[in-house]
Parts: sequence; structure tokens; C-alpha cells
Amino acid sequence: MEITIKRLTESEPFHLEGRNGSGNTVDVDGSPSIGGSDKGMRPMELLLTSVGTCSAMDVIHMMRKQRQELRDIQVSVKGDRQEAHPQIFTDIHLHFDLFGPLDPAKVEKAVSSSVERFCTATRMVEKVAKVTYDFTIHP
Repeated sequence: MEITIKRLTESEPFHLEGRNGSGNTVDVDGSPSIGGSDKGMRPMELLLTSVGTCSAMDVIHMMRKQRQELRDIQVSVKGDRQEAHPQIFTDIHLHFDLFGPLDPAKVEKAVSSSVERFCTATRMVEKVAKVTYDFTIHP
């Protein structure tokens, strides 16, 4: 896997673009406090996004395999960071909102399996942060 990062304009020194091998892009920017212009997600926001999307994809896949009618899914990810530099995450909490006529036991199995076993992003960050989760089913 390889990602290329490039600055988009000289006048906005922290506005960067990440590009993968397929040509997909994501804008990244720094906070205004360091001279950024809020034209993209910040790196630590992308890390939380990676954790949430990785787990969401696992859950979607497992719900399909279990023949559950998952109509929609939303994942909220909250990260707390230590105050001293480097400001690493100390706690990350994922809340899953799942929509459809779902079996709670199958949802619990899918969510716990993703967070505790399968999601590579979660498995990496759990080396430095406590990762917790919960979920709500909306029939």
C-alpha cells in the first residue's frame, strides 16, 4: 500500500492532498491556530475516521453474511487525547447506530468481532488507547 501526499497551493501551506494508487483523494488541512485554512480533515480526525470506517465495513460484511437486513449504519467515533505532547489518543469510543429489523445477538457478535478481532485500524490503535464500543438498533 502506498499513499502520496502533496501540498495543493503555496498560499495555503498546510492544505494537503492524499492520493492512493487508485487515484482517490482526500483533503487534509491544519488548524487555523497553526496557519491552516480548514479545507480538509486534520490527521488525527482521519485516524478516527479510519477506525470508524474499518469497523463499519466489517459490520456491514458480517450482517450480510448473517442475512440481516441492515438498512443503514452510522458510526460516531470519539477520541480523547493526552494533553502533553505527543498528544496521542488515550481513549477511543465507537457508537454504532444500526437501522433495520436486526437480531440483537447477531449485531452484538458483528460489532464485538469487528472491534475486538477483525478491524486492523482498531487493533493498531488499541496498542496505545483504550477502545470501547456500544450500539443502538433502530428497527
